[in-house]
Amino acid sequence: MSRFAEITGRPYRLFEYDGPADADRVIVLMGSAAETARDTAAVLNRAKGDQQKVGVLQVRLYRPFSTDHFLAALPTTARAIAVLERTKEPGSTGEPLYLDVVTTLAQAVASGRRKIMPRVIGGRYGLSSKDFTPAMTKAVFDELTKPEPLNSFTVGITDDVSFTSLAVDPSFMIEPDEVVRAVFYGLGSDGTVGANKSSVKILAEDADRYAQGYFVYDSHKSGAQTVSHLRFGPNPIHAPYQISSASFVACHQFGFLDRVDVLRLAAPGATFLLNCPHEPEKTWDHLPRSVQQEIIDKRLRLFVIDASRVARDTGLGSKINTVLQTCFFAISGVLPREEAVQRIKHMIEKTYGKKGDSAVVAPKTLPPSITHWRICARLRYRRLRPAISSDRRSYRRQLRNSCSGSPPQLWPDGATNCPSAQCRSMAHSR
Repeated sequence: MSRFAEITGRPYRLFEYDGPADADRVIVLMGSAAETARDTAAVLNRAKGDQQKVGVLQVRLYRPFSTDHFLAALPTTARAIAVLERTKEPGSTGEPLYLDVVTTLAQAVASGRRKIMPRVIGGRYGLSSKDFTPAMTKAVFDELTKPEPLNSFTVGITDDVSFTSLAVDPSFMIEPDEVVRAVFYGLGSDGTVGANKSSVKILAEDADRYAQGYFVYDSHKSGAQTVSHLRFGPNPIHAPYQISSASFVACHQFGFLDRVDVLRLAAPGATFLLNCPHEPEKTWDHLPRSVQQEIIDKRLRLFVIDASRVARDTGLGSKINTVLQTCFFAISGVLPREEAVQRIKHMIEKTYGKKGDSAVVAPKTLPPSITHWRICARLRYRRLRPAISSDRRSYRRQLRNSCSGSPPQLWPDGATNCPSAQCRSMAHSR
């Protein structure tokens, strides 16, 4: 490993421990989840001081499993250990890493190398492609404080079959306030993903600014829904999970409002940018009642622009990405407005310049984009749309829309993956 570090400049050890040397609770895991666990443990240790001492032991080399290096890295003061794995082996007494850890500690106690056998529990995370978040890490550490913690638990999903899920507080966050968290809802082929990738490159060019982008879209690509998760900040970003509380939300397709809860991730007081075909003065009356209620409850700042019309008027056709990208920089303030315009122009010319001058038409749309967005006065639009009637047919339609518009991560583990089947079951129980 030392030779590898000399060649690459990246030092690695077989087992890497982060935390106080006298930690009493330790999480053992491998993979990218260790980054989330380390940052969460650091925040918890700073917040509680001497009252809480937690650590994270990351496994770098799993096979062959070196028992000597593992015991050397694990604090001797650890009294409770949670082994997390992203796998599930039905019929086994535990997952592979959990069995290795228990066997190693039992042999160390039997041979006298360790005085006390700590309590070891195993758990699963990331099932069904769920993210591993700081809130889940905290839930595992909290479980270790119990006199009889749950073994073979699951974190991150609602396990309504075997009831082994840990309670997670979704409001727990460790991201600092200076990090700009933005979520963009777009349609495949409308340029949303491409524009957001360009924004990440523009902001990451600065030596004192860091950027992160994660893009969610399925194999259909063109015509399917896309979700872009962007983070910007003055410090390195260690967040290998999707945004759960966004300070900026943009919906590039007005039709999404009836099918998707685009404001589910919006934080209180966040900014909401909407591509709307209606006049700003009439926008509020065209919003679904649920969207109106969420805007009022979360006290969101609502900005609207008819990006499709601006794109048509400037010769871009259906490509609304440049228009809305300019609005994002102008409203969010992550860059001074004039600097943002110049950087977007430079990125467009750099990306499309090889195709000739006729392809670089987008820079002409930047000034119009800035002048076309309008702010909707929230206090003026307190009147909500009439509530939908509660007859049986309307109820089923609302239920079906709500289930099909919610991400699979929120469905219970025992529910089928087909939203319509879930709706039929829930409607029948009503």
